[in-house]
Parts: sequence; structure tokens; C-alpha cells
Amino acid sequence: MPETVFIKNLKDNVDKEVKIKGWMYNKRGSGKLFFLQLRDGTGIVQAIVSQNDVSSDTFQTADKLTMESSLELIGKVTKHPRHEDVFEIQTKEIKIIQIVNEEYPISKKEHGTSFLLDNRHLWLRSPTQRAIQVIRNTIINGIYEYLNKKGFIKIDSPILTPNACEGTTDLFELKYFEEGSAYLSQSGQLYLEAAIFSVGRCFDFGPVFRAEKSKTRRHLTEFWMMDAEAAFVEHDENLKIQEELIVSIVKKILKENKKELKTLERDIEPLKKIESPFLKKTHAEVVKELREMGSDIQENHDLGGDDETILTKKYDKPIFVEKYPAEVKAFYMKRDPENENLALCADLLAPEGYGEIIGGSEREDDYDKLSKRIKENKLPEGIFDWYLDLRKYGSVPHSGFGIGMERLTAWICGRKHIRETIPFPRTIKRLIP
Repeated sequence: MPETVFIKNLKDNVDKEVKIKGWMYNKRGSGKLFFLQLRDGTGIVQAIVSQNDVSSDTFQTADKLTMESSLELIGKVTKHPRHEDVFEIQTKEIKIIQIVNEEYPISKKEHGTSFLLDNRHLWLRSPTQRAIQVIRNTIINGIYEYLNKKGFIKIDSPILTPNACEGTTDLFELKYFEEGSAYLSQSGQLYLEAAIFSVGRCFDFGPVFRAEKSKTRRHLTEFWMMDAEAAFVEHDENLKIQEELIVSIVKKILKENKKELKTLERDIEPLKKIESPFLKKTHAEVVKELREMGSDIQENHDLGGDDETILTKKYDKPIFVEKYPAEVKAFYMKRDPENENLALCADLLAPEGYGEIIGGSEREDDYDKLSKRIKENKLPEGIFDWYLDLRKYGSVPHSGFGIGMERLTAWICGRKHIRETIPFPRTIKRLIP
């Protein structure tokens, strides 16, 4: 019995008889010859079915195969006569697992975005959507590899929390037994801060939730975040870690996902320019620059999506925008010792108009200052007692950052909207499938 192999490994089985298990992506031919396009999740291969080389039953089976029918196919692996590094299968036998008896909903014709999202469970099978998910997986692996190398370990933070991490009310609330209200987490940051006093450096990776009714191409209601925290790391080192991480991820994608980038028709020249050092500008410098470019942003405003787009289309490298006005940032951010009105924070903006992919800061490590901020922001003091405890027992300088997985994936894949970069997007008007 021939060995079952993945399509991605056909190059290692030239002139061998193998078995492929997968689905029919496309078919052409008639009469005495069929060309079957088969996919198995690892790639696509052409299987040639010649009437002269197979039994009449096998040829009839090939004739009745329909799009997305599942099958097993046995044949000999050969090199394509004209294309280097392309392989084919000279078919010997075909066994149908399931024949599709009705027209597949997603055809070769153009479909609207709404239709495709309604059929997301099927749209995922397309080569472009598969390529995005493969690249997303490489990004995840790259994050783990880099952070592990830098001494970070994974710590799992809870999804159910008693409070909003940043004091916002745009969270999903639910009744939690007799304890009152609980919320779906917007970030695991506060819990990671507790963990650094045990393990030094740590990160989490999981789903987070925002109930704000945003309809922009950069927002989802459920998305994935990687949060990292590190003891004894101050602002400048925090930026260095983020920069090295992004450079290493992009290099990994360029090395390991050439085929997927080609499928997406992604121009890789901008990605090749992602090298250290990144640009670094203060919020005040960026506000001045944006005003000169026509924006009406004010000195005490956070950057909006349009501002980020304008700015990042101007440069071919990521930009750290640091030292925002403290009033527009979270209560836990440490203040700039040179100007108490500024936070020691930075957002990393991706080029080509993509905007923010990372947000981070040095955290306030002084008990009295943090306690005062909690009161000033009118946050529920009792719920944050445990967080304040971290500043009572061996407090140290520490910093952290969070990466929005879908935003990072959208930039690397060159997709306009982040809804394509998560397997099943959740937006304010979409909960199905």
C-alpha cells in the first residue's frame, strides 16, 4: 500500500507511488484526459487522469467528481515538464470519500463581502484565505520563538475579570453567580504584572473583547492579543524588545511564507525594508507634523485612525510615537520624569497606512502615585487592591506591551480589513457563522 503523504512533501517523493487524501478544488478536461486540482490543507497539486493509464472505473470516477468532493488518490509523483519545483501526480486509482451533489456556494465568479462572510465557514477554503491563516500561524510561532529566546514564559491570564483593565466601560458585562457583575477581558496585562514578580518575564496570548461600537477596518469585537510584561525593563528597553520582535517576525515570514505571500499578491519590497532602527517621534512632534499635512489634531488628543494612516503612508519603516499626554492614556502608565504631563508610553505604527500594531508603556511602580491615579480616575478602589499590592511587596521598574494579532497580520498580508485575518470575525453586526 502506498504511503500517505502531504502535498507539501511531494518534492521528497519524486518517482514514488503515493496516496493523497484531500478535496477537489477544480477540474478540467474531457474525453480521454482529466486534470484534477487537489488540495489537502498543505498545498494544491495537479493530478493527471489518462484514460489509457487507468481502469474504466477510475476514469468514470474522475468524470463524476465535483468541486469540493473529498477523495483518496493514488499515483506516481513526477516533476512538471515546464515549471521547476512544481510536481504532478500521474493517477492510478481514485476512491471517493464523499461526492458533492449540489453546486458549491462559492464559485469562481465575484462575490460580495457580505456573502463571503455569511459563508465564512466555506470561504476559509479559498487559497487566499488559507494563505492568511498560514501566515497568521507563522506570526504566532515567531512571537513564541522570540519571546522564549528573550527569557519570557507563557502565563495564562483570565478571560473573566471583575473590572476593566483601563477603566473603560466598553466591555461585555455578565452576571457572575452571586458575585455581581463580571466582564470579558480586554487585556491580560494586570495579571501578567503580578506574574513577573514570580517569573521575571512573561506573556499571554488569547482572545480579548471590546464592546465599543466601532465600524472601522481596524476594529473587531473579539480579537486576539499577545501581552508581554518584564521586570526591571524601562521605557527604552521596552521599545527595543518590540522592535527586535517585529523585525524577527517579518524576516521569518519572508523566509517561510514565500508561496503564501505570492498567493496574496503581496508586494514584499516594503517588508524587506523592515530593519532596525525604527523611526521614533514624540507625540508633540507627530502632532506638529500632522497639522502640516492637513490634520486638525490637537495637542492633547490621541491619534485617530485617519491620522495614523496619513502618517504611516509617508514612511517606509515602522514608527514609535512616544510620550503621549498622560490625560489620554491609561492610569497605570508611568509619567515622564522630565514632564509629569506626559506618559512613558509608545504606540508602534506600521507603514503603508496600516497604523497601530503595538501599544505599550513603562508601568507606574510607586504605590502612592498609582493609588492617587486610581482615585483621580474614579475607579473602584477595592477591586484594584490586589493590583496595588504589587507595589507594596518588592516593587520594581517594569514595562510591557500588547500586540493586536489581526492588525499585525493584516499589515504583513497586505489586507485592507482585519476581518479577513481572523478565522471567524466578530463585529457589532456579525455573530454568524
